[in-house]
Formats: sequence, structure tokens, C-alpha cells
Amino acid sequence: MSIPTSIKTITQRRETSLILLIGVLLFGVTMRAPNFVSVTNIERIVNDTSILIMVSIGQFFVILTGGIDLSVASMIGLSGMSAAMINQYNPGMPAGFVLIIGMLIGMVLGMINGAAVAYGKVPPIITTLGTMSIYRGMTFVISRGQWVTAHEMTESYMNLPHGNFLGISNLIWWGIVVSVIMFYFSKYTKRGREIYAIGGNKVAAKFVGVEEKKIHMTIFTLSGILSGIAGVMWTSRFAAAVNETAAGFELQTVAACVIGGVSIAGGSGAVVGVVLGALFLGIINNALPVINLSPFYQMFIQGAIVLVAMLINTLSEKRREQELLKGRQQ
Repeated sequence: MSIPTSIKTITQRRETSLILLIGVLLFGVTMRAPNFVSVTNIERIVNDTSILIMVSIGQFFVILTGGIDLSVASMIGLSGMSAAMINQYNPGMPAGFVLIIGMLIGMVLGMINGAAVAYGKVPPIITTLGTMSIYRGMTFVISRGQWVTAHEMTESYMNLPHGNFLGISNLIWWGIVVSVIMFYFSKYTKRGREIYAIGGNKVAAKFVGVEEKKIHMTIFTLSGILSGIAGVMWTSRFAAAVNETAAGFELQTVAACVIGGVSIAGGSGAVVGVVLGALFLGIINNALPVINLSPFYQMFIQGAIVLVAMLINTLSEKRREQELLKGRQQ
């Protein structure tokens, strides 16, 4: 491959475009508020976005197969409330153990979704639309409509996301570790390649021996585990477990995926793009008050960005199909 061709390939990548777009966005906001790009503020933005990054990566694997997980926010709420209540009634239990329990709760919830899709043959959107309400209802049932507040949580539990290592907060480290592990899983493992195969061409994937049921169980279990981690981190970070925790968060995870170049049809996308898409949303949300725009514009702006991203994705896919057709004709 020649150097000009390599440069063209790099510049056409969605990740490169997003990095440039983030750079332009940061430059524009900095013109109004020079301190916006300070190390402290950038760290705060990344810290604020870390939970979105983790859950969006779980959503990414589901979308990669052509599905969607609408229950991620409810899984965050249920696992977070469960972990907070366990901490409340068992203050002597190590916070790390409570985190593991939260992960396991998320894993079980994800496996229920996966089993319904894989063995019940219920479409992902219908399955997770149902469990979204079920898991949210369970949150109200176990809490009896009550909240778990800061004075009912232990100091060690609330410090889970707030501690730091090498000067970087634990929450950011969680985002980094999850991103690296999931990047490796998607790129360099057999199961990761099979997930792409199912999303790209389900029939062809079956012919080469890819077991669709196992793939569905894997992706929904992953989504559940990451939502479980997010639930614990959410309640410990904000020192409150409420019944409406993360309500509507599923839309942000889908937005992060779409902005990051993930095809809703499945088979196309990358973890790096999802991380950048989540960071882009994080910067937008933090920039609104700085440029004196009302927070009420947040949903409008996010929706407009998602529509534009979808349009770009559609045009890119059509261009890719045309290039493949030309290649075959030649």
C-alpha cells in the first residue's frame, strides 16, 4: 500500500473524523472559555463520561449483531440499588465485595435477556423493552420506593469511584480497563470475530460454524456485567441510590454508538469509535453551560447529532457498497 493510499485510508476512518471533530469542538468552546481545556476540566469531563463509556461498549456488542439493549438503564438502576442496600445492611462487608455482587447481579440480568433472545427467539428490541420495565419495577419492589442516601452508605463504598491511582481517579481507570479489554476481545479473540460475523451476514456465519445462541448469550451477558459495574459506580459516586437511577440512559448509549460509527444494521463498528462517541457527548454536555446555552437544549442537540451521524453512516455504507460493486465489475 502506497503512502498516499495509507493516508487516504486513515483520513476516511470514522475515528479520525471524530478526533478532528472533537478538536474543533474544543477549540470553539475554548474561544468562549479558555479554562475549558485545562487538565482539571478535561479530567472532570472524562470522569463524568466513564460510566457512559462502559455501558456504551456493552450496547455496542449488542448493536453489532443487529440488535439493541433497551434495558441497560434499568439494569444500572437495579444493580445499583441492590448493591447500595447490601452496603446499607452489611456495613462491615468490603466495598470491593459489594462491587462484585453488583457485577454478578448485572450478569444474571443480562443472561436473562440473552436466554430470551437465544432460546425464546424473541427479538432483542421486544425482549429488552419488556425487561426494561420489569427490572425498573423490581428496583421499586426491593427498595419499597425508598432511597439509600449518603448517611446510610459506608465511606469505603462511596470512595469506590473517588479514590485515585497515579493521580487518576478510579472511575477513569475503570473506563480505561474496560475499553482496553473489550477492544482486545473484539479484535483478537475468536468470539469477538464471531460477533462481527453474525452482524455482517447471519446466514454465512452459520455455515462456517458460528453458534448464534452462544453469541446472543455472550453479548447480553457482557452488557449486563458492564451495566452492573456502572450501577455500583453510579450509586457510590453520587452517594445516592434512587429508583429512577439512570432513567433514559439507554438512549445516550445508543447515541454514543451511532456517533462512533456503529452501524445499526450490525456488522460494522469499533470500540475506539464508541469511546470517542461517548467523549463527544460528554464534551457537548459540559460545554452547554459554558457557552450559555440552556440545558433544555441538551436533548435537542443530542438528537440532531444522532440524526446527522445516522445520515453519515448511511452514506458511508452506500459508498462502501458501490466501491465493492466496482471492484467486482473490474
